Amino acid sequence: MWLPTYDKTLEDYRLTGEPLMPRAPSVTLTRTAFAAAHVISDPLAERDPWQGRPAVDWDATLAFRRSLWDQGLGLAEAMDTAQRGMGVDWATAKELIVRTMREAKAHPMRPRVACGAGTDHVALVELTSTDAIIAAYRTQMAAIEAAGGQIILMATRALPAIKAGPEDYARVYDILIQDLKEPVVLHWLGAMFDPALTGYWGAADIETANSVVLDLINRHAPKIDGIKISLLDQAHEEAFRAKLPAGVRLYTGDDFNYAALIEGDGTHHSHALLGIFAAIAPAAAQALEALAKGDSATYHALLAPTVPLSREIFKPPTQYYKAGIAFLSWLNGTQRHFIMPAGFQSSREITHYAQVYRLADQARLLQNPDLAEGRMRTLLALHGIGG
Repeated sequence: MWLPTYDKTLEDYRLTGEPLMPRAPSVTLTRTAFAAAHVISDPLAERDPWQGRPAVDWDATLAFRRSLWDQGLGLAEAMDTAQRGMGVDWATAKELIVRTMREAKAHPMRPRVACGAGTDHVALVELTSTDAIIAAYRTQMAAIEAAGGQIILMATRALPAIKAGPEDYARVYDILIQDLKEPVVLHWLGAMFDPALTGYWGAADIETANSVVLDLINRHAPKIDGIKISLLDQAHEEAFRAKLPAGVRLYTGDDFNYAALIEGDGTHHSHALLGIFAAIAPAAAQALEALAKGDSATYHALLAPTVPLSREIFKPPTQYYKAGIAFLSWLNGTQRHFIMPAGFQSSREITHYAQVYRLADQARLLQNPDLAEGRMRTLLALHGIGG
């Protein structure tokens, strides 16, 4: 098959990878791992893809989640990988949370599910004070608690929009954490994922932001499960997690350096809350199984080939990584089509998809090579390549 390259040429490529087959782990995992799963559209029911509520294929969406649980992974639900703020509104996210929690309670592995609570059901122009932001968070937190999910306090665009200072962040988070019934996961998402979050925690420099977050965590340590950090900075994450109080986890959101961060340095290690884990689930789950067995060589042999794939999927502009996740889902037959909420499949170019195809093959993540090749040929033909 002729695939485009970044050199503006075509190269002949043949699939060579021996697929990893999804399976349940044989031992208890020693790392908590949440995969942030995407929403699968129903293109036949879509009527107003850019402005209306997305049409969701609920059967396929929930089946995808069950497949993650079957492999021993937890689920981060209704996060940014579900296109929150980029095609999926709160009403759809709330329905997703309710449906997912119903499925999770019935699943034999009793999986962990943490759900994103934000402020996105209220327009930014209406969130002009910390009181309004707190009220918006409370609405979503109450819905998640009613469904039985653990809460992830997602970073909100509203605080940077009102130019909140460190004391404003402290007030908002102090009040929200005190409200919670169960320990929460905090969420620090870098501007590379969402430019509207630039200056989060009320600080332009990283050291001041660190101080604000660590002060918050130390004040509320018994009510904090952990913090997800997505800054794509391995050294920062390693230094930060060493300062966390006992019992508070660091959930890496670093889709570039997760292998080393999860393994750890012998004293500290990160857990995982990663968008890429939904795309590389067999490799991720089986690598974590090997790590739990003390088999570092197998751990790295399984994860190392996934890192170039993840770096390609999360290349700048990083916020469009969701397209690569849905693309691999299509190649692997967990959805019948390559259509995304708000048409976000168009956010990446054909050369990117060709490279994702190559790297997924090399990471042994194309579970049905004949199906993947046929679908890749279809996409190429739509771009005038082959026939």
